[in-house]
Amino acid sequence: MNLERIPNEEKLSLCRRYYLGGFAFLPFLWLVNVLWFFREAFLKPSYTEQPQIKSYVKKSALGLIVWVAVLTTWITIFQHFRAQWGEVGDYLSFTIPLGTA
Repeated sequence: MNLERIPNEEKLSLCRRYYLGGFAFLPFLWLVNVLWFFREAFLKPSYTEQPQIKSYVKKSALGLIVWVAVLTTWITIFQHFRAQWGEVGDYLSFTIPLGTA
């Protein structure tokens, strides 16, 4: 998508939608928001909607960092302690049975 062709009001609306969409357990939208709108928020000359876009980009980056930290922590704990958790660790694991040949 070329952001140069979109009016500033629509950029703000799109940025806001991606920011709010990240709260639906879709942190990838926060990453897209940061990558797409970073230049608009911090490198372009000032315009009316820019402070709001800048705010959404900062909040998206913060949400993405928190999400990655939580996910990394969970993966590390799970990998380290799964065997010690016994049956609970097995229920939390997803294994595809190979079947019989």
